[in-house]
Amino acid sequence: MKSRLVQVWRSFWVATWLGWQIESNWTDPVLFAIYSVIKPIASAAILVVMYGVITGGRFSEPIFPYIYLGNAFYIYVGSVMVGISWAVIDDREHYRTLKYIYVAPVFMPFYWLGRGVARFLTGSFAVFITLASGMLFLHLPINLAHANWPLFLLSLILGIMVLAFMGLILANVSLLVAHHFFLIGEAVAGALFLFSGAVFPLEVLPDWLRPLGFIMPITYWLELLRRSLLPSGVKAFPTFASLSNGELLGIMLGLSVFFGVAAFASFKLCDFLTRERGLIDRTTNY
Repeated sequence: MKSRLVQVWRSFWVATWLGWQIESNWTDPVLFAIYSVIKPIASAAILVVMYGVITGGRFSEPIFPYIYLGNAFYIYVGSVMVGISWAVIDDREHYRTLKYIYVAPVFMPFYWLGRGVARFLTGSFAVFITLASGMLFLHLPINLAHANWPLFLLSLILGIMVLAFMGLILANVSLLVAHHFFLIGEAVAGALFLFSGAVFPLEVLPDWLRPLGFIMPITYWLELLRRSLLPSGVKAFPTFASLSNGELLGIMLGLSVFFGVAAFASFKLCDFLTRERGLIDRTTNY
């Protein structure tokens, strides 16, 4: 049991180090820092301009900080899910090392989770820059002294866990698909953006699409994060106004368990099919 835990930890730690080397070594450190600052600000500016044009500049409305926070924290969705799922394609098609990693004493699910840590760190920096810009330049009504920090930290941890499990499911699927599906993580993250209530309430969706939002953990996660930072703005989005923080946390916890079980169960299935079909060492980036 102890040796198994050591293997799991070593797989995760080494993959974390490797992922950071890959993510941070593609350019000069100064340019990387500038890029990391400009990108989230530019993305937030697009949202602000669109909102200003549509609403006629009504930035004092309570719905604006809700939209801004949803867009800011949604950065994690793309960062974590893409970071984990892309590791399969990167190792198999680009570096062509997946077959060597497979024969090493590495526990693959935690290796892929570790590869996603670098994207999580860069995503965290982007979220921080986005929130800081909103507070400084757009005067978001976020009072750090009155924020519900226990709720924020608990919600953030649960949400990142769910995103990691969802990314692991996509990584498992990536074992079976060709290189030209390398955008599977970004495609799923983009699709979920419409059904998670990130920038508009679920009531805007047609009745037949609305249930998709209610089964997505990201929807409840974003609501909890908003409530933790904007305790007085719960009614900005009416979707979950009738649910308490405890009920939302209970839903998030249940979904975390569900996606965790699904992630490791799908790994066993996809890993078996990959070995049976001889797909571990294939390259399809023709």
